[in-house]
Amino acid sequence: MNVDIFESTVTIDDSCITEPPAVIREQVREYERGDRHTFDLTVTIPEKMTGKVMTAVLDIPYGKTRTYGALASDLDTTPIAVGQACARNPVPLVVPCHRVVGSDGDLKGYSAADGITTKRQLLDLEAREEGTEPMQTRLPTQT
Repeated sequence: MNVDIFESTVTIDDSCITEPPAVIREQVREYERGDRHTFDLTVTIPEKMTGKVMTAVLDIPYGKTRTYGALASDLDTTPIAVGQACARNPVPLVVPCHRVVGSDGDLKGYSAADGITTKRQLLDLEAREEGTEPMQTRLPTQT
């Protein structure tokens, strides 16, 4: 299914979520308004590396980031493997892989919607809602 956020369209594999599309869309709208910081959805986490990374990403708090390298260290793998698993995340936004950044703060990539532009918008939204400075302010919004 497609959901709209920040004038972009994010594809979410709703077959991985128990709740109906209307509930998913409403929670995304609440998130975009800043009224929701976590999703209350039942997600089927795949097995193997993608599932391990998704589980670790779910532990990253709203408004915070972790690096590919830090996650790789926790999971005894490589940063590239973490990035590849994030790219395979079937439910972006719900499992917030936008909170994973490069070791130098670089946004690297984002598989959903308009890529890094959307990733920056998501991180900036969370920073505003948390009352902190926007994240990665030194980086361009386009790649």
